Amino acid sequence: MKTIVLPMLAAAVAVSGCATHKYVNREVGEINQKVDNLSGEMEKTQERVRKNETRIDEVDKNAQTGITDAKGSAQQAMKRATDAERAAKGKLLYTVTLSNDKVTFPLNHAEVSPEAQALIDEAVAKFKAENRGVYFEIEGHTDSTGPAEYNQKLGLERAEAVRNYLHDKQEIALNRMEVISYGETRPVVDNNTKDHRAQNRRVVIKVLE
Repeated sequence: MKTIVLPMLAAAVAVSGCATHKYVNREVGEINQKVDNLSGEMEKTQERVRKNETRIDEVDKNAQTGITDAKGSAQQAMKRATDAERAAKGKLLYTVTLSNDKVTFPLNHAEVSPEAQALIDEAVAKFKAENRGVYFEIEGHTDSTGPAEYNQKLGLERAEAVRNYLHDKQEIALNRMEVISYGETRPVVDNNTKDHRAQNRRVVIKVLE
């Protein structure tokens, strides 16, 4: 009886071991396939994320460009509207130039000196005495020393300083005054000498009817 049972048990164990090995191999194979599939999907997802990030960057750049263009267009439209309004107001009556050949605009400064104040007072007095409804265009100018962006800002500060003086001391309504900066773009002479640069540092007051 034992000589028969032992070979049968051995055969059963061998068959069982073979089946278990096949099962494990199949399970491992399926898991590896799932891992490969997941890795592939992850790579695709990462690629989609990268593409979306690229699109977002492009959209952001386009949006910034659009904002800049819109600002430029708005500024141009505002200037055209201002020019049209100025033309509708009428003719130029009087011009006062505050520059270093008459008053002092020191380098990098925007203060209205006592000499400049006296010229402004003299120019405005007769229009106030006549009670005329005039308008004032106040232009700020600089020499070419320094960056153009800085000069644009400095020109505006000089024009605003004169506007503020007209408002605070001469009681000119703010809605009757317009300030504009030309920075270094409209020199009256070249900027090759110290005296010439001094002449270009100026504020021009235009009185319009």
